[in-house]
Amino acid sequence: MIKFQNVTKIFETKNKQKIFALKNVSFEIDKGEFVLIVGKSGAGKTTLLKLIFAGEKPTEGKIFFEGKDITKMKDGEISRMRREIGVVFQDYKLLPTKTAFENLAYVMEVIGFLDEEIKRDVPKVLEIVGLNEKAESFPSELSAGEKQRLSIARALISRPKVILADEPTGNLDPYNTLDILKIFQKIHQMGTTIILATHDKNIVDILGKRVITLEKGEIVRDEKKGKFVL
Repeated sequence: MIKFQNVTKIFETKNKQKIFALKNVSFEIDKGEFVLIVGKSGAGKTTLLKLIFAGEKPTEGKIFFEGKDITKMKDGEISRMRREIGVVFQDYKLLPTKTAFENLAYVMEVIGFLDEEIKRDVPKVLEIVGLNEKAESFPSELSAGEKQRLSIARALISRPKVILADEPTGNLDPYNTLDILKIFQKIHQMGTTIILATHDKNIVDILGKRVITLEKGEIVRDEKKGKFVL
């Protein structure tokens, strides 16, 4: 479903100094997998996720999504591809002036869903993440854990094939972290492919999923039931 082929990403500073975010990275992720991307801060986890949804372009190499080379896609094709990918950020990125219901409805409106679909699907997704009683609450009225649940709901509302999560539990306590992981497991059981970046050893131990370990932009381990080793 997703394939990186000898991908290198170089950023250039104002002083023309080259920084290698990723170096010659190759891997494949099949439909329906749950994969953890682990590594220290600065290892290249966020860059890798951005490359998947074309938030960044590789300096070298190719990236494929469902057999199509992302690096050769035109803007319209990229927009269509992004509808298949939901993204969960550590800092939520919710719309502060809209309620939980409206945050999800807005995403559906932009994509082009009909009003009856919005009225039908938003309550269902809020129930999946345990926020059905918070539909009329604004983000400022939600706890950190509830905000992240809403962020997950927003990523899920467009019925994506893949969900990318960048340190989704980084701002949460252990109790909320466990709740969030249970939600991701539930979504995975529904058939969604999940790629979750983390530096939290406990998450790796709890989930027991495939682990791709990055170190200074390079893959140093790729294990089906990996451990947190840095």
